[in-house]
Amino acid sequence: MNEKEEFQPERQTFAKRAVEVLLKNHLTLLGMIIVALIIILGILAPVIAPWDPNLMNVPGRLQAPSLVHFFGTDEMGRDIFSRILYGARISITVGLSIVILAAVIGVIIGSVSGYCGGKVDQVIMALTDMVLSFPSMVLALALTAALGVGLFNTMLAVCIVRIPMYVRLMRGQVLSLKSEPYVKAANTFGASPSWIIIHHIIPNCLSPLMVQMTLGIGDAILIASSMSFIGLGAQPPMPEWGAMISTARVYAIDQWWYAAFPGIFILITVMGFNLLGDGLRDILDPRGAE
Repeated sequence: MNEKEEFQPERQTFAKRAVEVLLKNHLTLLGMIIVALIIILGILAPVIAPWDPNLMNVPGRLQAPSLVHFFGTDEMGRDIFSRILYGARISITVGLSIVILAAVIGVIIGSVSGYCGGKVDQVIMALTDMVLSFPSMVLALALTAALGVGLFNTMLAVCIVRIPMYVRLMRGQVLSLKSEPYVKAANTFGASPSWIIIHHIIPNCLSPLMVQMTLGIGDAILIASSMSFIGLGAQPPMPEWGAMISTARVYAIDQWWYAAFPGIFILITVMGFNLLGDGLRDILDPRGAE
């Protein structure tokens, strides 16, 4: 039996389990559809958007939703629907960038901590516990205030806050896997720790890591939007959802559509990633679904 034939049943089992979870759990299917739609809307924003997101039309400011402006206009007469579509690009990019960078750094630090053990592990875990002892939002606020106002600095601050979570996850996985026979065999044959971690340990940690990353995207989007809402993240005229709500709060009573539609899209996007992450857990870890 060659290698291709050996992995064929595993692929069929994974695909079968994924279909079973999607058919059984309609919320997971809903989450997948929501995430796919938001990503498609962001990618096709230049094609779908009926107006330039930064095109100002002061005489047409604060118009209610209509056939011309589906979600109405803002205080500068800009089309809210077009700005939300372009905002999807920003939010998805922010969420993915934060999660990928935090996961990569967390995997490296967590692998070193779990595999080396001893004082190295004690120091890393002490720093990790110290960061985790602060509420995520409070620490992100403090870091952003120190780094300076701006979307990039907000992303960097949220990334720093999320790294310890991946460090603890990866450390726990390494501790459980480094005693496995195949790891001991590789160590016996003289394989270096870095080679063992890259080729044996990390590939077997991908399932919980992927689940955590999927759930983390929604959380990162929510925190970044909150930072923009209080004026520390994206700055006008950038069509970021949190920044749009921040400007719209002045008009929330009479022009409800201005704040409502960006808020709805934040809610739907975060919910979609959370539902998808829960379903991905059931697909990758069938024991958790039993």
